[in-house]
Amino acid sequence: MKTVTFGELMLRLAPNGYYRFFQNDQMQATFGGGEANVAVSLANFGLDSAYVTKLPKHAIGEAAVSSLRYFGVDTSKIVRGGDRVGIYYLEKGASQRGSVCIYDRAHSAIAEAKPSDFVWNDIFDGADWFHFTGITPALGGDLVEICKQACIAAKERGVKISCDLNYRGKLWTRAEARAAMSELCKYVDVCIANEEDAKDVFGIEAENTDIHGGKLDHEGYKSVAKQLADTFGFEKVAITLRSSISANDNDWAAMLYDGNDYYFSRTYHLYIVDRVGGGDSFGAGLIYALLSGKDPQSAVNFAVAASALKHSIEGDYNRVSVSEVEKLAGGDGSGRVQR
Repeated sequence: MKTVTFGELMLRLAPNGYYRFFQNDQMQATFGGGEANVAVSLANFGLDSAYVTKLPKHAIGEAAVSSLRYFGVDTSKIVRGGDRVGIYYLEKGASQRGSVCIYDRAHSAIAEAKPSDFVWNDIFDGADWFHFTGITPALGGDLVEICKQACIAAKERGVKISCDLNYRGKLWTRAEARAAMSELCKYVDVCIANEEDAKDVFGIEAENTDIHGGKLDHEGYKSVAKQLADTFGFEKVAITLRSSISANDNDWAAMLYDGNDYYFSRTYHLYIVDRVGGGDSFGAGLIYALLSGKDPQSAVNFAVAASALKHSIEGDYNRVSVSEVEKLAGGDGSGRVQR
């Protein structure tokens, strides 16, 4: 199976451990970004995983590409050009202090890309699945149009399309997001959202739910999923369910709606090492499970288990295998030493 993802790959700069910005003079430099994180997971799961973006030809751009090649991601369709790699600064939260992300991504190579940079018919040759997120069209420039052209080309080739709504208020307004995503979602087969995205982008809100107080009502999320599916004709809607007790302690689960029935995963209590990329690891797990022919219950169980493991791993990329995910999904979450 061949998958294609499209988005921005950024340089991530983060203080060591739980230090605040410039509490000392060191920062860890790694790479990450929504669709790139998905591509890495899918490659780790053994799929033919291609990633598409635009990056400069200089040493930082080359290092970004190399970070993907390390995991076996196909980087042959990455366009080279532009002047800069986007950056985000991450200060990891602890206890009652939340994490902080600061973006420095204006005028990045991908943000200034043109439709002519991407030959989608070639990119989708032999592809089975295409994934993007609501972050990519939010970057400005021509990216709404580029995403639309990608979706049209994928549809013409019979490629399944998934989209994680991933609303980012620092990138665009709710009105801008609604206008763009209402158009793009016409092409989407599998929609992925969290407890806030549907409300922020489309004004669809789960009732009787307090995400900050740790109260999630399953009936409310059933309604959200059905409204999304009825509005856009999605084949499936997946909603991740996070109850945030503190920055370190979350309860984590998900629901999958297939147009007829609702499937809820078990709930994991997470002690979080790094939550960035948690949603991306869920999306990748779901894509892998559906492409592998898993039934809806098994698919959502696999996706949540993959994401639960990601929360234990430093960096954006989820460095886990299918066997590790299957082990957790099967009920072995003790964390005991393996000898």
